[in-house]
Amino acid sequence: MGPRENSNTPKRGDDGRRPPGDQTAGEAAREAGDGSGSAAGPGAGDDGTAAGTPEAATRAATESAAESAAARAAEAAAEAAARDERTATQRRTATGRVRGRRADGLRLVPDPTPELPTPSVPPPPVSAEPSDSPEPSQPSEPSVSSGPHDSSGPSGPSSDPRVLAVRRFREFGRRLRALRLGGSVVLLAVALTAGSVAVGALRDDGAGTAVAAAAPGVMSPAALNGGDLDANIKALQAHLRGQPKDFGGWATLGLAYVEQARTKGDPSRYPQAERALRRSLDLRPGNEQALTGRAALAAARHRFDEALGYADRVLKENPYSERALCSRIDALVELGRYAEASKAADTADDRRPGIPVFTRYAYVRELRGDVRTARRVLEQALATAATPGDIAYVAAQLGQLAWNQGDYATALTDYARALAADENYLPALEGRARVLAARGERATALAAMEQVVARFPLPGPLVELGELYEERGGEGDRARAADQYALVDAWTALARAGGVNADLDTALAAADHGDRASALRAARAEYARRRTVHTADALAWALHMGGRDAEALRYTREAAATGYRNALFLYHRGTIERATGHEQDGLASLRAALRLNPGFSTLGARQARAALEDAK
Repeated sequence: MGPRENSNTPKRGDDGRRPPGDQTAGEAAREAGDGSGSAAGPGAGDDGTAAGTPEAATRAATESAAESAAARAAEAAAEAAARDERTATQRRTATGRVRGRRADGLRLVPDPTPELPTPSVPPPPVSAEPSDSPEPSQPSEPSVSSGPHDSSGPSGPSSDPRVLAVRRFREFGRRLRALRLGGSVVLLAVALTAGSVAVGALRDDGAGTAVAAAAPGVMSPAALNGGDLDANIKALQAHLRGQPKDFGGWATLGLAYVEQARTKGDPSRYPQAERALRRSLDLRPGNEQALTGRAALAAARHRFDEALGYADRVLKENPYSERALCSRIDALVELGRYAEASKAADTADDRRPGIPVFTRYAYVRELRGDVRTARRVLEQALATAATPGDIAYVAAQLGQLAWNQGDYATALTDYARALAADENYLPALEGRARVLAARGERATALAAMEQVVARFPLPGPLVELGELYEERGGEGDRARAADQYALVDAWTALARAGGVNADLDTALAAADHGDRASALRAARAEYARRRTVHTADALAWALHMGGRDAEALRYTREAAATGYRNALFLYHRGTIERATGHEQDGLASLRAALRLNPGFSTLGARQARAALEDAK
């Protein structure tokens, strides 16, 4: 899980602190529950009347009964529009603290993915030599799959009835709001016209009255979370060619490269990010923007100790840095320091509440087995999401949570919500394909996963596609599966060339479909660096596949220590328990895996059922 932020619109003063009266998530949730809470209507004065409306205009409006009736109708429409606006405002300002409405404990998750650009497959490694040029090398795009690429095809998200339904509902909502607002336009026009006659029209007498925002030389990091990331990067590159000493521009470009690498599965961008961030620090040593970029880059490369160090450096100078707060949580979780991560999320929740903190909080809760709270918090986050990137990210997290619990109908609905916001959002595309496979819609699932791999040939989708080929068992499918597993090795080599620690990916893929000795080496190395539930499970499985079950048993129990509910973990545990002579415990674990998520893995679920059948 690579850390990442998506929502960068916190409601804060200049010092980053939450101003008095800023609504917390807990307060918003309580208001939503009991219907309380109100807000002043737009343009209302102390007495509730429209500000700036002269008495003459009021008398004129009451001289005619027809005009009076029209005014009452328009006023009613305006009140309806104001209620809608208040509701929308409450939702927008609901990105406050989670702790006001939560139980003890916590959880965290990968960072949001804003607007995804049109993705491409990984390019070949690039030189890590520093360069002063902001222009990246143009990668080639090797063909990795013969599967379809068109997302509008029969298996694509654009044709999914759930996605279409979400889009139709949103369009209906937009039209309804437009109709309600339309009724208030006449009243507002009359009031504004009368006000301009009575008070005098505003004059634009040049520099004295014209409001001209000083356009910054380069976009802020928050701007990278919306629009076309590739276009933003090109704009940054053009800016830096003209302003090569803009340390903030170099830092933003570095962050943009990190984001591009993550969203496109392209580790070759990481050396470019490193060079840009180093250039920023050379120009302005210790600047916050570059240090937070270094934290994000280190986390993306799975160097979590390093990420934690950079985040702590930033927070020492600015305790309210949202990116640093989130990077610190991510690093602590990925290092397996869950109690500290929980406290760090509480701190971030107090200082900079918003979608990034909500999602991390939900993940910490899920790691502790509190799925209900995790879902409630994510639903709250989704209710406050305003941009397509935030909506896609949070909805996909909800889909993943539902998938982990075997709730396929809810998962498909959540993924549809994500894809209605961004039909190219990788986690939703991959998650949707996995759910379709688990539901037995194998042909559709296989075509959908081919589309994912054609765009994002990452280890998880590659292994899943290979297993789907193996299960189908048609002519040439064994060779197709082998090709996918070989591409995992190619991705791993590319990732390491980009400075990424890919041992966990190697261990998980190689244990089942590669060199088991290398899988065990990678799992041991990763577990030595960070002791998480995921590294413990990977080491246990690599030990089992290497015939060392007695040693594996310890680690598979460690993977279950936090209460995290994961069917694949249960399958691994059950298999290892049976191999060590704990037959009944092993069968119970296999049953629990299938009860939790009957389609948790294409091959694993089939093998679990076969083991239970053999034991009868």
